[in-house]
Amino acid sequence: MTKRVLLIEDEPNIIEAVSFILTRDGWDVKTHSNGHDAIDAVHNRTPDLIILDVMLPGRSGFEILQDIRADQTLADMPVLMLTARGQEKDREMAQRYGASRYMTKPFSNAELLANVRELIAP
Repeated sequence: MTKRVLLIEDEPNIIEAVSFILTRDGWDVKTHSNGHDAIDAVHNRTPDLIILDVMLPGRSGFEILQDIRADQTLADMPVLMLTARGQEKDREMAQRYGASRYMTKPFSNAELLANVRELIAP
């Protein structure tokens, strides 16, 4: 069965790159590009994994991550934070809010794929 990934990202180049990498590896990738209604997108698309940017229009990825962890139906969902913000305070905040993994941009294709595979491993 194909695994579903929801990529919540607003940069077209990142959307294209991540979608290409994961689709080529057999993943079903859906995208959403703003923070306003990201939680609705998660509920509507029922992904197996969320890849979440920190800096989004409307709401930050950290706020969205807090909502995901507070929602009993989503609390165990693996969330990979993918962001240009690589400072230690950002990593600590992601960990505090419950991110499963934290990656910074730019990223290698192999690193992204390895993290996604590990987060969905049976």
